[in-house]
Amino acid sequence: MDDHRLQTRWLRNLEAEASAPTLVFLHEGLGSIAQWKDFPEHLARRLGLSAFLYERRGYGRSSPALEPRRMDYLEREACEALPDVLSRAGIERPILVGHSDGGTIALLFAARFPSLPVAMIVEAPHVFLEPITLQGLRQATEAYEHGRLKARLTRFHGAQTEAVFRGWNETWLHPDARHWNVTAQLHGLRAPLLLIQGEDDAYGSEAQLRAIAAQAQGHTEQWMIPHCGHAPHLEAQDAVLARVTAFLESAKRPRNPTS
Repeated sequence: MDDHRLQTRWLRNLEAEASAPTLVFLHEGLGSIAQWKDFPEHLARRLGLSAFLYERRGYGRSSPALEPRRMDYLEREACEALPDVLSRAGIERPILVGHSDGGTIALLFAARFPSLPVAMIVEAPHVFLEPITLQGLRQATEAYEHGRLKARLTRFHGAQTEAVFRGWNETWLHPDARHWNVTAQLHGLRAPLLLIQGEDDAYGSEAQLRAIAAQAQGHTEQWMIPHCGHAPHLEAQDAVLARVTAFLESAKRPRNPTS
């Protein structure tokens, strides 16, 4: 592996037991550490856990990407990059908290390494392309080229902004993306899984959650949030904090496999 640097942030809880799991936050396709805002601090404090955030290569203050983005970039992040990040950070028992692209990465990682995640909180994941996704991508192009999206993203990604946006937007608008579908790769999901989506999400529908839940073998909950868009952790933060806390508390309790 070539020498590169990833921007990271630890939120350490010194009172957490040594064996306690660590919250690991996986950002969206245009995301960064800062774009999570104060959600990680609130969740970590509520759960009494440490949290770890990082920016994938080519994002924010991490090293630039060396090659154009390939259609399998999410699979590569899940099965190659994330295991290396967890190993270097010394995280053996992750609770994965993934948003959008980060949610898909969490799912693919958990399917490939089913014994590693303690649990997963997945917001607005995508495992196949929908017409609503294409519409949202085209609207994002308009907002980037003629609106204020480029200026907003530049605050977080600096000189990498153009590569971040084009790598995300043009990959999913490419004709080859019409055939992208990783649903069949999710059959190995065993960890407790909370799937969250806003009913007004511009990039996906409840069909994504149903497809994922149909493949999961462990305890799975689906939650559609009314009057909420693509970022439930920001748009409905109090409700999300309460639901995630209750879900993880429930996940600790033994379950009767025949029930």
